[in-house]
Formats: sequence, C-alpha cells, structure tokens
Amino acid sequence: MSLPMKDQAKYWGIALALSFVILWYLGSVILPFVVGGAVAYFMDPVADRLERMGCNRVMATSIISLLALLAVVLIVLAIIPSLVEQLSALINSAPKMFGRLERFLIERFPQLTDETSAMRQTLADIGVAIQARGGEFVQGLLSSALGLISALVFVIVVPVVAFYLLLDWDRMVARIDEMLPRDHAPIVRQLAWQIDRTLAAFVRGQLSVCLVLGAYYSVGLMAVGLQFGLVVGAIAGTITFIPYIGALFGGALAIGLALFQFWGDWVSIGIVAVIFGLGQFLEGNVLTPRMVGKSVGLHPVWLMFALSVFGSIFGFVGMLVAVPVAASIGVLTRFALGQYQNSKLYIGFGGQIPEDEDQA
Repeated sequence: MSLPMKDQAKYWGIALALSFVILWYLGSVILPFVVGGAVAYFMDPVADRLERMGCNRVMATSIISLLALLAVVLIVLAIIPSLVEQLSALINSAPKMFGRLERFLIERFPQLTDETSAMRQTLADIGVAIQARGGEFVQGLLSSALGLISALVFVIVVPVVAFYLLLDWDRMVARIDEMLPRDHAPIVRQLAWQIDRTLAAFVRGQLSVCLVLGAYYSVGLMAVGLQFGLVVGAIAGTITFIPYIGALFGGALAIGLALFQFWGDWVSIGIVAVIFGLGQFLEGNVLTPRMVGKSVGLHPVWLMFALSVFGSIFGFVGMLVAVPVAASIGVLTRFALGQYQNSKLYIGFGGQIPEDEDQA
C-alpha cells in the first residue's frame, strides 16, 4: 500500500527545498561538479555510439576526453585571442563609426549642423559611452571570469569530474532507477525519459545549431573582408537559440558595419546580407529540423525567464541549472495538465447522475 498523497507531497517538497538550500549555500563549491556533469551528459550519447561500434566504456571515454582536450586547446590558442582583439577594436572604433554616421546624417539633414542640436549631441555621446562602457565591460567580464572560475577548475577539476561521471554514467542511471519508489517507478521513468528527450533535443541540438551557424557566419563574413566578422558571427551564433533574433540582430549589426566599411560598394554589402539570408534559410529548413527536430515544448520566452530567475537568485550556477529545471517544469506541467484533462474535475459527469446521488 502506497503512502497517502498528502505524505508524498510533503516528502517530495522537503527534498526539493533541501536541493534549493544546497544550491544556495554551496553554489560556488559545486560549480565544477555541475559543469562536469553537464559535459558528461552532453557527451554520453557519443560514448554510447562508440560502445556500439566496439569500444568499451573506458576506451570510449578516453577518446572523447582526448578529442575534447584538443578542441579546447585549439579554441584557447587560435580563436579566443582573435575574438577578444576584434571585440576590443570594435569598441574602440565606436566613436569613429558614430562620427561617420553623424556626417552622413548632416548631409541629409542640414539642420543638424547646429552644435546645440540634441540629436547631434546624442550621437556624439553614444559613441563615447560605448567606448567607455564597452571597455569596462570587457575588462570586468575577463576579471570576473578569472575570479569566479579559476584556471585550476577548468584545467583540472572539471575535466576530471566529467571523465569519471561519463565513465560511470550508465551505472549511475541504473543505481538511481533502483532507488525509485516502486509504486511510482513507471511514471517517474516516463517523466525522466520525456525530460531527457526535451534536454537532448534542445540543449544538444540547439548548441550544435549555434556552433554551426556561428562558424558559418564568422567564416563567411571574414571571407568577404568585413572587419570584426569573427565577433559578429560569434554573437549571431550565440543567440541563435532565440528564433529569428540571432539572424536579425547579427544581420543588422553586420550590415551596419558593412555600410560603414563598404559604403558605395553595394556588391559587398549585398553579399553580407545574402550570407545572413542563407544562414536563416539553412537554420529553418536544414539545421534545426535535423539537429533539434520538432517542437520540444521549451519555449524561448520560458527559457529566458528561467535563466533570469535562477541567475539572479543562485548566480552563475543557477544559470547552468536553469535549462534542465525549465525543461523538467515544462514536462511536469504538461503531465499535470494531462492528468487534469482526464479527471472528473475537467470532464465532469457528462450529464450522468453520480451513483451516490442516484442512491440518495
């Protein structure tokens, strides 16, 4: 005989509250374990595929770890320095760009020649503010990253945690399954499978789409000769998980830079526009259908809300757990709605008199 629903709700509520308390007090301590767990979860399907190809779990985990190490070294040595350099150059050139914009507007609107014009003063202030605030932002971002996540965490702790979690992932899942309450094990397994499918489709698939589009935009813009093409491509690829926003924002930024750099060379400006148009076509018709699949029920607005709430309450660790928590809440909400729509509270009695009233 299972426990009454009231007692079950009490125990599950206590467990959930303890989880949030642990996250609140041990956020900075458990950060490398959360990151390592995320890496292991992301790479588990690759390890399973290597096992099906004939590798044992140790060999599959070792191969993945070596490839990941090579990728990290390549990114650190080849991409990040160029990205930081271009971002700093873009921020420093902001006053010059706004100066050219000011001259362009003055040619079209001579009334702006008045030095007391509010619009002219605003344009000048915007360029200076971007340079000042942008430099502070980059410097603060780098110093915060170094202070929050030390080199020791990334170089030693996170890879070690990810390696051992990936090595024992299947055994841990089996052990957790053994600890499930027997009365609710089938439903818990079903909900866990739906959560995993949602996360796999969104996180793994959308991250792959972001990486592919970011690389495509960066290479395409740099091939055209657009200054800061690497930065624009990285920005557009990063926010691709928001439908249309990544292409629109990145395209507007790239076309705006192209207008300043290639003014009069309409062919180059048109090529920049075509790059983003083609990228949007590939995202909607090729990449997203193949890598993400159909709708997984994780709306971008709900995701941004979860990131904002967990980030403000629990900090950086909260942002890391926001996506799985948002996916879990979405799955549980759909399950609760399904139970409600199958209940008498929603369906009613369909015009039939309940048995107890008929007997009365």
